[in-house]
Amino acid sequence: MAEISDIKEALAKCAETGDFAQAVGIMRENAAALESGMKASELKDALKKTTTDRLFLSFIDACNFSLKPLASPLVRLERLMALRPGTLVFSEKSLEWGLGIVKRLDYFYRKITVDFTSKRGHQFTYDAALDLLTIAPPEHIFAIRHADPARYETLIKDTPGEFVKEVIKSFGAGSMGIQKLEDVCIKCGFVKKDNWKAFWEKAKAALRGDKRVVIPVRKTEPITIREEVEDYGDMWLSAFAHETDPKTILAAVREYIATSAYAKLEPDKKAEATEILAGRLAFSLVAARQVDDALYARIALTITAMKLQNPGPEEMRAYLWERKRFIKASANLPSRDVNDLIAFMATDDAARAKICAAIGEFNYQAVQAIISQFATFPEARAAIAKELSSAQAPATLVTLFAGSYNRFKADWPELPPFIAILKSAIALGEGRQSGEVLRMQNIIRRLFMQKEWLEQTLNALEPAERMAFFERFQASIAWDASTHHTIVVRMSNIAPELKKHIVKAEKKREYARLTSPRSYAAKKAEYLKLINVDMPKNVRRIEFAKGFGDLSENAEYQYAKDEQRALMYKQGEMQSELEAVKADEFKDATTEEVMPGVTVVIETPDGEKTYTILGEWDNDLERGIISSKTRLALNMLGKKAGENFELPGAGRSEVVFAKIREIRPLSDEIREWMKV
Repeated sequence: MAEISDIKEALAKCAETGDFAQAVGIMRENAAALESGMKASELKDALKKTTTDRLFLSFIDACNFSLKPLASPLVRLERLMALRPGTLVFSEKSLEWGLGIVKRLDYFYRKITVDFTSKRGHQFTYDAALDLLTIAPPEHIFAIRHADPARYETLIKDTPGEFVKEVIKSFGAGSMGIQKLEDVCIKCGFVKKDNWKAFWEKAKAALRGDKRVVIPVRKTEPITIREEVEDYGDMWLSAFAHETDPKTILAAVREYIATSAYAKLEPDKKAEATEILAGRLAFSLVAARQVDDALYARIALTITAMKLQNPGPEEMRAYLWERKRFIKASANLPSRDVNDLIAFMATDDAARAKICAAIGEFNYQAVQAIISQFATFPEARAAIAKELSSAQAPATLVTLFAGSYNRFKADWPELPPFIAILKSAIALGEGRQSGEVLRMQNIIRRLFMQKEWLEQTLNALEPAERMAFFERFQASIAWDASTHHTIVVRMSNIAPELKKHIVKAEKKREYARLTSPRSYAAKKAEYLKLINVDMPKNVRRIEFAKGFGDLSENAEYQYAKDEQRALMYKQGEMQSELEAVKADEFKDATTEEVMPGVTVVIETPDGEKTYTILGEWDNDLERGIISSKTRLALNMLGKKAGENFELPGAGRSEVVFAKIREIRPLSDEIREWMKV
């Protein structure tokens, strides 16, 4: 390492000759010595003495030389120097902007202007440019599209596999999985979202023929591109014997045994290689215990397929049976492995019975595999049919058999009647769902929209069943109105005898927009606080934020302006509401039917309950007061004593009804509550 005095002398010579680039290089080479031997201000001054270029001087000022290590501000300085006009750049945080070309650098305002494909004249402060911009090298896919459009078109249309490799090299070698690849290609405009699936299938077929490319099982795991084709010789085997990552071990073993290199080994060599593979698989199996059930299952399947005996299949099955780990594993496996796992676990009738007993806990993919493999076993069929016949039939079973009943009914006499499954399917289409059940609900809703399925379904039902199916669907109110109407009309067109049973939608009586004096006063007070306190406070915040400098890159200013827009929107909305809704004491309300301004006693499956329906802004659950705009109130409005209405219930799969038992006038206590 050079002495600090020698370094200072070298920097002084650069100042004499005006060699700015040389001075930066000297600082980079001797950063450690300079950190301890010179102050930040001295370093900055030494650099400034080497140039009179105002742009370079602005770069120096923009780099904080008090940062440690010194290499950090120097790297930032060199990156700024590289952003010359004409340089090709892109922003990884805004890939949809496409390729950018640096147009100009403004030393006075310290801004860099870039023309992106879809965003012209975008300005960055120096700090923002350093954080957001990446220089595109000549081999980058963006640069190829810009400089050689013909080659780009050939790559994406004729050789999608090679195109994918170029994208991976450009945006994330070693870190790009299938999901990230899809996101990048769509954001950059390489492939349209609707065309992605077809494009990826072509690319994947080409990549699988390339021995240098390893496509992972999971979408989130990285696609590997090797520099050279692996020969799987002694050196590879020796290196593999020391591998410790379970996922890498599994992928390597599966790839190795699929090659001709393993199959062509001499018996002694093959036995030696198999021993090494078995040892690494046993190691990875232990590593996956209690950590990753899906990985454990995949390793167990590989050990079984290779007919290795340590550990034995029974030991691995026992672990997967514990705490139903095989169910958790199946939810995170690709289709082929799910089928293999079900076959691996279902060794006898008792095992099949255990799987069928838990069928409601499996995801849709696993249920399909179970049905496919167990369809020939009467005991398994009976257990599945029993689950399907229950009042709370698993959503996955309902979805599968609703869509494929005709395929199974001839060979599966244990199945419940089709009409029972269809009613369960309608119930599944109702209510708020989540997770796997939400996925099944969406499948069911798409199924009901298919004209061909409706025709097959209605034709498969007896006349009485067809009517029951039609009326049950008409009674369902969880579907959006236009979709519900379309399906009802489509059913009646397929089976014309149903037309006379179409129930016209009951036109609800419209009520004046009212609320109690108490709630109106509270809303008005909230409005006055908004315009007299919150909005002036926001104006002061905006003025204060302006003092932080450049408004386009000023986060405090942007946040304050966003808040201002939100407050102005809220002010307009509240003003409209205060003009539309009137304060009222509901003295004109009658008890002939449910309306705002009455107390209602209802009978529910859980017992008798009492609610008071007031205006739009009224709510006090402790007193049983509910707004006239709640789902419960809306379902009751217009009903008379003795009539039924649907009882709302979040997440409930079946429709539950309640009865209006009594309609009462408002009590003195409620009228007192309504006062200001």
